[in-house]
Amino acid sequence: MVGMEVQTLDVRGPDDFDAAFDAGARGHLDGLIVLDDPLTFAYRARIVEFAESNGLLANYERREWVEAGGLMAYGVNFHEVLHRAASHVDGLLKGARPSDLSVDAPTRFDFAVTLEAIKQHGLSIPDSICAQATEFTGELNCEALSARAHDPGMSTESRH
Repeated sequence: MVGMEVQTLDVRGPDDFDAAFDAGARGHLDGLIVLDDPLTFAYRARIVEFAESNGLLANYERREWVEAGGLMAYGVNFHEVLHRAASHVDGLLKGARPSDLSVDAPTRFDFAVTLEAIKQHGLSIPDSICAQATEFTGELNCEALSARAHDPGMSTESRH
């Protein structure tokens, strides 16, 4: 990772967020990658607010983060994972042996984008990214933001 420094913001409980946010602000972060777990998911609105109020480009693992106002999310499609788990439970209840059940890696992934956040950061979305997104949140459309990439007068860099 040339030119990048990774800083871990450790949060083990609800009372750790303030210290983690302070450490992040002192560390002059340019971006944020949030790993999804029950704690961070429960406090996603607070984490999204921190990222947005500090002008951070942020990526999350679940589309619900985008629904909370986060910039973008890329991760497994939990509907598929839960459906597969239910099929395994059904098989076990019908007498299947655990060794007879297949364990497969997820095959469907969600890529969700908040278009208003893209616009607020002064970014554009290349057509290739628009084509891969499974969900857009907001009133804007991808074509309008994609057009910004073709306008030499428009910046495609964040305000940092």
